Amino acid sequence: MPAPIRPTQHPHRVMLHNEVHARPPEAMSAPLAIAHVVMLADAAEREASRAHVAELLRDHHLALPDADSTHLRMDLGSLRMRWELHTEFVSWTFMQPAAVDSLGEREPASAADAVAHDWLAALPGQCLCSLNLWVLPTHIFGSGALVKQLLNEDRLVASSVAGGHGEVYTDFAIHADGFSRMLLLAGGMTPRRLGRLVQRLLEIETYRMAALLGLPAAREAARALALAESELAALAQAIRSARRDDEAALLDRLTRLAGQVESQYAATQSRFSASSAYFGLLDRRIREIAESRLAGMQTIGEFMDRRLSPARSTCEWAARRQDALSQRVSRTSSLLRTRVEIEQQQSSQALLATMNQRQDLQLRMQSTVEGLSVAAITYYVVGLVSHLAKAAQPLGWPLSPESTVAGAIPVVAFGVWCALRRLHHRVLRRPD
Repeated sequence: MPAPIRPTQHPHRVMLHNEVHARPPEAMSAPLAIAHVVMLADAAEREASRAHVAELLRDHHLALPDADSTHLRMDLGSLRMRWELHTEFVSWTFMQPAAVDSLGEREPASAADAVAHDWLAALPGQCLCSLNLWVLPTHIFGSGALVKQLLNEDRLVASSVAGGHGEVYTDFAIHADGFSRMLLLAGGMTPRRLGRLVQRLLEIETYRMAALLGLPAAREAARALALAESELAALAQAIRSARRDDEAALLDRLTRLAGQVESQYAATQSRFSASSAYFGLLDRRIREIAESRLAGMQTIGEFMDRRLSPARSTCEWAARRQDALSQRVSRTSSLLRTRVEIEQQQSSQALLATMNQRQDLQLRMQSTVEGLSVAAITYYVVGLVSHLAKAAQPLGWPLSPESTVAGAIPVVAFGVWCALRRLHHRVLRRPD
């Protein structure tokens, strides 16, 4: 069979093709204890997390990740770990079967307890989110006593999910161990569907925190924007009544203000854009869990809409306010520059008028000088003629020197005048 003929492949074809399979959910079965930790990390810390994974794998005599790995799944005995490298953060998920024999007597164990505490405390980056999620079968455990044992009833949020095949409970609170908590009672779901539901619940908590990273930036930007807007208003008022001597100082103040506004815009715009994207992902994940209301309970979607809407509006308002201020500074700067340019043009026109007057004066003076030059040159040439007439008289020159000089004066004067006019036209004549 002949080898297939393939056209030249795009260098990123395989990577782009496999993107649809990136970070797929895995099959899960209840009862299960899950600990999910999200570490906000820069580029160096994300690379350090790869080395941190390699350290754990080396201790368990497992193959090390390559330099291009962005997610790993590994079995560490009874514990299963999942590591994912994202653009701004690194997520660590630990899973182990939940011990069900002591439920009701004490809190269920966290999957994080099975991880070496020194290794867990040394995760590179800053902890943005840490969540304990317990997945328990509905037909064995009721929700009442267990929910009271794990969660704060005053803050309880709950809903039926996955078309009524599960119930999720949470209080969106950080407990004494530094983890927030969530309880999923699942019944009648296949392992794949349960894995997808768990992944979406973990992503809801992750994207909620990632989206809120724009809120501190928005609050800080609000103070700087208020000062910049006040400065711009003062500049606009000063421009209205400014004299010509004040315009250079005003333009300098306006330029410095524009630099300040653009610097802040560049520093925060990426954060606001990322928050907007995370809010969009959060909305999508909430829709995907297919919530329905439990009697007397607020759903996760309703809670997020009520509690996150002010934060989302604050971020969006700060971004719009920055855009508007940048445009206002640009318009004011253009207005002031236009005013300066108009005054410069008026000054240039006045200077040209003065130069024209001076040129006319120079022409008059030149004409006067030309007349004096004709007289002076005629005087010297006639003096030469007088000497020639005196020298020529003994040789038979018929006229006396005085008569010769008298007759030569008009001829010499006319000749000198014609020569100067010809020279004048030759110098000032435009080239063809």
